[in-house]
Amino acid sequence: MAVFTPVSDDDARALLTRYPLGTLKSLRGISAGIENTNYFLDTDRGEYVLTLFEVLTREQLPFYIELMHHLAQRGIPVPEPQTRDDGTRLAELNGKPCAIVTRLPGAYVPDPGTAHCALAGATLARAHLAGSDFAIRQPNLRSLDWWLQTVPKVMPFLEPAQAELLAAEIAAQTEAAKAWPSLPSGPAHCDLFRDNVLFAGTREQPTMGGFIDFYFAGCDTWLFDVAVSLNDWCVLRETGEFIPELAQAWLSAYAAVRPFTDAEIRAWPMMLRGAALRFWLSRLYDFYLPRPAQTLKPHDPTHFERVLRARHQGDAPALPQIGGVR
Repeated sequence: MAVFTPVSDDDARALLTRYPLGTLKSLRGISAGIENTNYFLDTDRGEYVLTLFEVLTREQLPFYIELMHHLAQRGIPVPEPQTRDDGTRLAELNGKPCAIVTRLPGAYVPDPGTAHCALAGATLARAHLAGSDFAIRQPNLRSLDWWLQTVPKVMPFLEPAQAELLAAEIAAQTEAAKAWPSLPSGPAHCDLFRDNVLFAGTREQPTMGGFIDFYFAGCDTWLFDVAVSLNDWCVLRETGEFIPELAQAWLSAYAAVRPFTDAEIRAWPMMLRGAALRFWLSRLYDFYLPRPAQTLKPHDPTHFERVLRARHQGDAPALPQIGGVR
């Protein structure tokens, strides 16, 4: 289980004395995730998630916590950070900053259909627009600067063909980044994989449970957020190639809420490659240079190598042009 910092029932009870959330009923570790320690925390008043932050600093955390609060207050289905008796939403437990957030309904769907993709796309567009007036600005900490810092760290572990691909792609993305300031931007999730979205209802008629795990969020181009999602939601696992009907459902639903601009249409193929590069790099780093943990199973980095190579083959679904005229 990816629990870096153990939390006992007594620890949780002491923490809850600073919140108007009732008394502890149960505390259970969550196995998913490799960045934070997470527990399901149930009280006699509701169901919550307790997160202890292992990487993010207390100074960085207000962006994530207040962004979720901002979105929840505007009707976006996200975990809502709970407010302590002193009016703050950040606490500390066992030497780590922490927060308690509402537990959303539903479950992760590993094999989403077109209805799931459409719900996710529309909800992400709503989240982008709802966050456009969020006052705190913090960059995506896993954007280009982090890529440039990480490439030299993982290069020694790569085969020659992989090293050649990585070197060429980071050079291409550095050049492409010159156009990013012209793209619509704002707070973005930056990690909206299928396991970070919960669905209720049935498979045939799903309903949106909500988006979770905002702790890679940052201010970035919204198109990057879309590209990250498409590269996970709408691809064949074996090859990284797109599944056209899933991609069309996802993009059409997003564009119906927030139409894509001409600049985004031009940037789209390179942005898909950039999103694949970001997760290839992070998975290479976690695989070859892991942090100590009780039990930690890094994701297979070769998956996003396949995705990146597929993007190099020109496998990019077209962004919808609402109304057919721009």
